[in-house]
Amino acid sequence: MLADPDSKIIKAYGVFNHEATGMQKGFARPGYFFIDSNGAIKEKFFEAKYRERLTGNSIIAKLFPELGQEVTDTLEAPHLGLALQQSDRTGVPGTRITISAEVRLPADVHVYAPGTQGYKPVRLVMDDVPDLELNPVVYPASRTLYLPAIKEKVPVYEGTFRISQDVKVSSSSQFWSSLGKDGKTFTLTGRLEYQACDKTMCYVPTSVPVKWQLQVFPLDRTRAPVDIRHK
Repeated sequence: MLADPDSKIIKAYGVFNHEATGMQKGFARPGYFFIDSNGAIKEKFFEAKYRERLTGNSIIAKLFPELGQEVTDTLEAPHLGLALQQSDRTGVPGTRITISAEVRLPADVHVYAPGTQGYKPVRLVMDDVPDLELNPVVYPASRTLYLPAIKEKVPVYEGTFRISQDVKVSSSSQFWSSLGKDGKTFTLTGRLEYQACDKTMCYVPTSVPVKWQLQVFPLDRTRAPVDIRHK
């Protein structure tokens, strides 16, 4: 946070919002820059609509997955361990948070990656929730495994890997007005589908239920004191 009464820094970064009027006049388009220790911009995260934005925790989760998400539940499923994580437990209209399923496979066990032919690949399948928009699921890069018995190469995951998905809270005025002063709790449900295999056999395809919760609060619309408002 910095004082920029003439919007000079905003303009230098190229994020001045020329379309803003009224109380937003002179503001930047909200977003994030990731700047390294040498002052170089390495990543930037901006949304087309100023009311919709990633949380700070969600940005950290994308840049440093091992630091940016809180474990909300752990499950023991057939042939693997599962940790359910989310960047934020709370949000406001327009918030984008990140949920993820961290899969932990025993040694010598693998699951098939998306794009595999003839086997059941791992999939995170989420149920629709009114007023929440689910972005496409993000899968990590896979490795190629050679199966000498059938002389095939297939994409697989081994060890520990993370599947993630961004969830965006509605920013419509109708949704805002429905929240009330105490907000609402949303339960996100779905399932993780996979087929685990080891060196000697492939097991029956499995589906494990998964669940996250998100508390959405109304926006704080209180104006700043008059003497410190942007002129």
